[in-house]
Amino acid sequence: MTNPLEQTLNNPITEDDIAHYLSITPDFFLRHAELLGAVQLTSPHSNRAVSLQERQAEMLREKIKLLEHRIMEMIRNGTDNVLLSDKVLRWAGALLQSKDTAALPARIADEIALQFAVPQVALRVWDVAGEFAAERFAQGVSDDAKVFASSLSEPFCGLNTGFEAVSWLGEPDAVSSIALVPLRVGPMGSPSPAFGMLVLASGDAQRFTSGMGTDFLARIGELASAALSRLR
Repeated sequence: MTNPLEQTLNNPITEDDIAHYLSITPDFFLRHAELLGAVQLTSPHSNRAVSLQERQAEMLREKIKLLEHRIMEMIRNGTDNVLLSDKVLRWAGALLQSKDTAALPARIADEIALQFAVPQVALRVWDVAGEFAAERFAQGVSDDAKVFASSLSEPFCGLNTGFEAVSWLGEPDAVSSIALVPLRVGPMGSPSPAFGMLVLASGDAQRFTSGMGTDFLARIGELASAALSRLR
């Protein structure tokens, strides 16, 4: 018969064993309440020793503080999204009120600059009806730029690395970051070829970054595409 002491020495109790025992024996500290005050832990906020109850209270306060930060962040994000949605609605309303078809591209660009505080905005549309072929918005687009626009399944955001679309802007030398939004029939990810491209630009290199969300830019592109379809 195995000696109990020998068995214990050969299979010592580990911290995991103790943790498991306490997790399946919730009434342990009810039977040994004196341990709650006797156990001393080092507080991470000071060098003094604190009781188990006090350390638990500290941990709860830390969790509550973290949850409060998360809630505040959610509220801020929700407020920002509401404000952004309101701007999109005002911009869309301006498009619906535009009666001059030839002036629509300029109206789209001007309203984006106004509503979203974008320093420079421009767009080009190709394959337009004959009556609009001589308009500025239908000029100066290379075949490469058209192919590039059609290759975009979502808006591109990033640093200005010499894109042709930057030359459509009033001050191309002042551009550090850009957003390029393809214009096409249907949803942004549609396989249909682009018939135009919208460019938003800023002198701030952090205004349009490769890691930013593009959902609202995609919605703007879809609304602009729908409005500009009357040019074709």
